[in-house]
Amino acid sequence: MASLEHDLDPRREGRDLADDNSPAPAVLDKDGVRLAVDGAVATVTLTNPAKRNVQSPAFWRALTEAGRLLPGSVRVVLLRAEGPSFSAGLNRQAFTPEGIDGELSFFDLARSDDAELDATIAAYQEAFTWWRRSDLVSIAVVQGHAIGAGFQLALACDLRVVADDVQFAMRETGLGLVPDLTGTHPLVSLVGYGRALEICLTGRFVSAEEAVAGGLANIAVPRDQLDAAAQDLASAILAAPRDAVIETKALLQGAQGRTYDEQRAAERQAQARRLRDLAGLGD
Repeated sequence: MASLEHDLDPRREGRDLADDNSPAPAVLDKDGVRLAVDGAVATVTLTNPAKRNVQSPAFWRALTEAGRLLPGSVRVVLLRAEGPSFSAGLNRQAFTPEGIDGELSFFDLARSDDAELDATIAAYQEAFTWWRRSDLVSIAVVQGHAIGAGFQLALACDLRVVADDVQFAMRETGLGLVPDLTGTHPLVSLVGYGRALEICLTGRFVSAEEAVAGGLANIAVPRDQLDAAAQDLASAILAAPRDAVIETKALLQGAQGRTYDEQRAAERQAQARRLRDLAGLGD
């Protein structure tokens, strides 16, 4: 059991972000995804700005691998993108008969049996699920366009810090598809059913101002302040004891699935664990 003074030191598990701007070495760098780890902070960067960070199955496999490579010391994951756009969504070449080199085209995928089709989409979704792990807090740092799969990737994170030029849009329905990369649950949770339906069916852009007002984004700042705002948020999270952050995140994640009385009980149980841990009586 760590002492309370030890737990309250924000620098225990990593350097203060404000003190060192030197780049961390890359742990993974392929298929448009780079992972770097610096103590308690990991940064996943989308690295195909020339094509506005379009997404593909290879890209999703790299994102999934990034999640698996995170060391246990990481507490906060920043998701950022190079270039003018966060992500313009799915590579439209996937919709052509020839598809993307080395990958099944969507036409080939459509010919799969039910089990294979379901398993393939589930594998794609893995790139979007690990961001909400209970032991991490993930922050999407979003500028420019975040369309379709790009919007869903931002929604996969716990928090979103956006530039004032951000443009969110869900374009899948207009292409005859549905958003299937885990984005529908957080979208409805954040803005409600009616607004989520309208955003998806119209495919319209959601601006930074609307995103903050409607709960899609936590804060919007000028583009040149985006990285600093994300770093400030990460530093503030690191200042809280890790076990308390984990318990609080789990408590809030489960709130919508519990009744009021069930949530009260969950609060009591979580607090009992924290009190005993702080008193040196935890497991």
